[in-house]
Amino acid sequence: MWKYVKAGAPLLLTVLAIVGLALGAAHIGQKADGEKAALAAQAIRRAAVQCYALEGFYPADWSYLQDHYGVSVDESRFIVHYEFIASNLIPDVTVIARR
Repeated sequence: MWKYVKAGAPLLLTVLAIVGLALGAAHIGQKADGEKAALAAQAIRRAAVQCYALEGFYPADWSYLQDHYGVSVDESRFIVHYEFIASNLIPDVTVIARR
């Protein structure tokens, strides 16, 4: 019986190492997507503030920022929630990575 255990140990360790690497890579990918989403939200807020400084209002929708301030987000990978409150209050911006 110990002969089979000794023969299977390297295979088991190899499988565990591969599973560990796959889980680690998935975690790193999720973390990177979260950081990209945070950077996109920051860019949208920055463009909204620039619009307010130059034009005197916060835009009612985020497509205005895309058209006039060149902000772009890959909407196939991220969901952009832009909540307009009032023309003199900074909008609430949330960017979430799609699964």
